[in-house]
Amino acid sequence: MIYLEGASCYLRTLNVKDAPALANLVYDNKMYWSVFEPLHQEEYYTASVQREKIRESLMLMQEKREYSFGIFTHERDDLIGSISLYSLKRMPFSSGLIGYSIDQRHVGKGIASEAVRLVKQFGLQDVQLNRIEAYVSPRNFGSIKVLENNHFVREGLLRKLLFINGKWEDHYMYSSIRGEL
Repeated sequence: MIYLEGASCYLRTLNVKDAPALANLVYDNKMYWSVFEPLHQEEYYTASVQREKIRESLMLMQEKREYSFGIFTHERDDLIGSISLYSLKRMPFSSGLIGYSIDQRHVGKGIASEAVRLVKQFGLQDVQLNRIEAYVSPRNFGSIKVLENNHFVREGLLRKLLFINGKWEDHYMYSSIRGEL
């Protein structure tokens, strides 16, 4: 298990016992997150599917291809989000992508910014990546602010990158490079 400590939250790798809490999180935020992420089939929002996703993530972590974390509150140890460092590529790239989602009841409290800071630090220092990338919808002002608060730099627009709920969506590409802020 990997544990990353922050002031307003902590991150830890999920285990299969977290599946019911993760299922509740994704179900409760299904419509809120669907503005920027695809809706899924109903079974996606069940503990059994989330348990399988956790198992797959743990296998990918053993292979050092992905690191996925739950975002938890200090006060009650509630699961309030998830964040992943995924699609890891080794040399000559030495890069990965970061993605995150926060429970709608915890948006605007700085938790996403802190979680991104913790995973960015983990990726650049512990995993020894040279570059971490993020894709974000130009309409997702909150996520853009999170990335820019963490010194990610906008590199350009990727046209029609993701198919979300019946429509191809453009996304900005941001990056953070080791040795930069």
